[in-house]
Amino acid sequence: MNKNAVAAILEEMGSLLELQGANPFKARAFYTAARTIEGLTRDLQGVVESGEIADQKGIGKSIAAIVTELVTTGRSREHAELRAAVPGGLLEMLKIQGMGPKKAKILYEKLQIKGVDDLEKAARAGRLATLEGFGQKSQENILRGIESYRTSSGRSLYPAAAEAGEAVLASLRSLKEVQRSELAGSIRRKKEVIGDVDIVLSARDNHRARIMEAFVTHPRVERVVARGETKSSVMLAGGIACDLRIVTDEEYPFALHYFTGSKEHNVAMRSRALRFGWSLNEYGFSKAAGGEKRGKARRMVRCASEADIYAALELAFVPPELRENAGELEAAEEGTLPELVEEKDIRGTFHCHTDYSDGVNTLEEMVQAARALGWRYLGIGDHSKGAAYAGGLSAERVRDQCRHIDRLNASLKDFTVFKGTECDILPSGELDWPDRVLASFDYVVISVHSSFKMSEADMTRRIIRALKHRYVTMLGHPTGRLLLSREAYPVDMVKVIDAAADYGKMIEINAHPMRLDLDWRLVRYAREKKVLVPINPDAHTTDGLADVRHGVGIARKGWLRKGDVPNTRSAAEVTKLFASIRS
Repeated sequence: MNKNAVAAILEEMGSLLELQGANPFKARAFYTAARTIEGLTRDLQGVVESGEIADQKGIGKSIAAIVTELVTTGRSREHAELRAAVPGGLLEMLKIQGMGPKKAKILYEKLQIKGVDDLEKAARAGRLATLEGFGQKSQENILRGIESYRTSSGRSLYPAAAEAGEAVLASLRSLKEVQRSELAGSIRRKKEVIGDVDIVLSARDNHRARIMEAFVTHPRVERVVARGETKSSVMLAGGIACDLRIVTDEEYPFALHYFTGSKEHNVAMRSRALRFGWSLNEYGFSKAAGGEKRGKARRMVRCASEADIYAALELAFVPPELRENAGELEAAEEGTLPELVEEKDIRGTFHCHTDYSDGVNTLEEMVQAARALGWRYLGIGDHSKGAAYAGGLSAERVRDQCRHIDRLNASLKDFTVFKGTECDILPSGELDWPDRVLASFDYVVISVHSSFKMSEADMTRRIIRALKHRYVTMLGHPTGRLLLSREAYPVDMVKVIDAAADYGKMIEINAHPMRLDLDWRLVRYAREKKVLVPINPDAHTTDGLADVRHGVGIARKGWLRKGDVPNTRSAAEVTKLFASIRS
């Protein structure tokens, strides 16, 4: 069991203890241990095998024993006992926005609510509003949270679905019978939320049975939904649906294109094919009915790749991320498709946290991890003083961190650590730091972390007022959304982007898998307004730095080029950019 899975179980054990009303310090110990495991820079199995697990900060002997059991056996007796002692529906209730263990415990004890269905019935009957600590507004919010939860049920965040799909795909690719194979669907288009995993591969007809057997018996498969000769559907661990389609190698380019989608892009492609007298589907081109009468039919062509399909329709190749019928075919016809930013273009990033605030790892560990990624710089943006919930720094701690960064920079070769802050935007639109503190940073990320329920007009004014500030460099996670968990707060992002353009500020793509915010649909508008869009991971661990790759996918969906993304620049160029923004 890897460290992320172990950390998730420890986090769940903390929630289970809270649901049981255990000593809050015991529950907190599990949460702390989960963060410690997430922040390990060494291989967890090695730490366990060496016996050093109990020496890690925040992990005592009892939790060390649980971690050891999880790593060596894949399960924990204590975890199983905790789950058995709590109605399973209570854990599901914790997935409702705003529903923490304490609230779930009260509802269970006072109203015998044991799951989401019970919760919805009680809320619709007005029973929650009568409880102390809830009220009418809380009841309405819970109903909205349930609606959001039900809407998102059966969907997965991109990284979870992609990781599961890639594991199955890698196993299939190891079979000598497989000719070509790829993930398709919304994963290939880099959508932020995934409905299911689509795999397309080519093979000879007499090899299909062996390949299908390998697919449905893969270790990740929990349940076979349907099995056929050319298509099978399974449910993977974590509730992720996965389909495999096997086609001939001649059909493969067409199948890959069709099952990549989107539906709207495919419709537009079929319409274009009709202008050539052809019909286009997942198997290939064929002569369209009545094509000869219209005098438009052209000689059919063989296509060995997706690029050949587009070329046959006199189009430049359209990258999968752009296939949303949002003007990509017109650009492909005119030769104006952008050369999209790539992960290899990234030379560093900003908006990262250390153990100075709510990050898990030290400054040195974060730098080491950034260098291991081949980056040349790293921006540190720990929380401002008002973010007490996240270990916000005092002015004195800011000075300590700045001195720490100065010492570190003096010892580093070919690498720069930028001094930054993630400064809270107060409800008034003022900033959480005074100018004298803001002036000490190389750059300033501003973010909303409180008062989410303002009106759209007030929230928009709040953010725009903050953007006007001289020392502000960029806006962080601009809509505050948490995918599949929390809706964005009401804000007119077109006006915010317009203001950023007017004041020469940047707006980030927050690459954390639960955020991917700025939304890709708005990213394109930011590009049109010439607003620079840094890709930031909002990393709280060393592993979190790698989330930048998910942000690159969103940047590509938003039609961003290398020049639109400031963290493709050198450290010297970034230094000049920061200075120019506040000048």
